Amino acid sequence: MFTLGLLATGHCIGMCGPLIIAFPGRTGQFTAHIFYHFGRITAYSGVGALMAGIGKSLPQIAASLSIDPAIWLMRGKIGFILVAGLALFFFGVSRIGLIPEPAWMSAATPTRIPGFRRILAAALEKYKPGSMILLGFLLGFLPCGLSYGAFAMALPAESMLQGMVITGAFGLGTLPGLLLLGTGVGAIMRRYRRQSDILSGVVMLYMGAKLLYRSINLMM
Repeated sequence: MFTLGLLATGHCIGMCGPLIIAFPGRTGQFTAHIFYHFGRITAYSGVGALMAGIGKSLPQIAASLSIDPAIWLMRGKIGFILVAGLALFFFGVSRIGLIPEPAWMSAATPTRIPGFRRILAAALEKYKPGSMILLGFLLGFLPCGLSYGAFAMALPAESMLQGMVITGAFGLGTLPGLLLLGTGVGAIMRRYRRQSDILSGVVMLYMGAKLLYRSINLMM
């Protein structure tokens, strides 16, 4: 997952670069970038833990419905692995460029987040670290095929901690490129964004195919 984040650097700079420049970059403080990305990676980790928690709650739900927990858990596990595999496969094909990403992803803007303008003012005008962390946290939920693919990987995780580590590792992988945005490294990654998109797409296809193969084995 960390490698997937690194390979996605070109995509992240192209998609999130304007946000980095417009928000933490506007303060002129390097610490603002640290606080911003801390909030963003925290959001990723939280979603991963939540996804894994949904899977871990299946036995309790089954017991409350008087259904055999073992059978329900197995069916749920197969379903989650299948959904994760299909999602990764879809986003991988989209990243390579064989199909377009859904229109609702490109239509999403930060200004639609409730309270965004007030948080933005506190983060930029007064440069409050807490507000910058919250800003990064909120923007971590913006639609992105790569991050949503990473979230899907956390669905079949064995524990909430494992789910948190899965998506947190992806977030950490995207960190170096975004921190180096605006330097020569950032310019190189922007130049080779198409190549990094293809590489990250191939990795997602591999991970998706692996999950689909796993779900088929569980069904047999």
